[in-house]
Amino acid sequence: MSGLIAYAGEPGAFAEDALLRYFGDEARSLNLASFGEVRTAILDGRASFGVLPIENLINGTVRETLDLLRDGALEIVGEVVVPVSLVLAALPGVLLEGVARVYSHAQALAQAETYLRSRPWTLLTTYNTAGAGAMIRDRDERDAAAVLSPRAAAIHGLTPLTGAIEAVSGNRTRFWVVQRAGGPAHRSSSSPARTTLLVGLRNQPGALLAALAVIAAAGVNISKLESRPNRVGEWEYIFWLDLDGAADSPEIRTVVEGLASVTLECHVLGSYPRGEAL
Repeated sequence: MSGLIAYAGEPGAFAEDALLRYFGDEARSLNLASFGEVRTAILDGRASFGVLPIENLINGTVRETLDLLRDGALEIVGEVVVPVSLVLAALPGVLLEGVARVYSHAQALAQAETYLRSRPWTLLTTYNTAGAGAMIRDRDERDAAAVLSPRAAAIHGLTPLTGAIEAVSGNRTRFWVVQRAGGPAHRSSSSPARTTLLVGLRNQPGALLAALAVIAAAGVNISKLESRPNRVGEWEYIFWLDLDGAADSPEIRTVVEGLASVTLECHVLGSYPRGEAL
């Protein structure tokens, strides 16, 4: 393993914030163009770990991340929660009145939509918030601005034109830390544990109810439940569940054993300390 931690985006991206918060400021990172490339870098040995977003407080689940972990080749070993603060920033000397176009990731544009729709700007999507800032810098676009974090603005030489513009204060994104499945045991933590399961159900009445009844009978809380197409049968689904508790606890072991009899498949995709919301 290389010891590198992979993330998608340019330096200053929220994924890099998550990486630094989890691994520390001395972590060696590898920035890549997409979530899929993060997965590939781990599996081909270029990176030891990866950081992938799984859920934003406002915009919900990042479903691409779920799909990338579907086959069990990656294991979730950690979680980190990153505050999301957004500003509008441009090249030094550019005034707010001179901005014609605003670039950012689609989710960031949505999170700042109330402010951005207050002016007749053309809103254009990029693959990453920090990448929007890097693009403006590289192209020397003096009639454009980017929606990104204050840290990313500083890294890419942009000057904030506003204060925070996100519509909801306290917004944050939850990231998973992943490694190749079956890798070495990861660091322990005193934080409460969370276990993520992937469950496939028969396409028949009561199948989901039977699975939920197993979990309820064990006294385990479901903190998240998400469905995704199973990519095998038409209109058939798998379910992702985040359960409160460690995989080696009696309660979660009881759940996994009980689900085996009422599901088509049941896999533990990771058991890890819950990230603390700051």
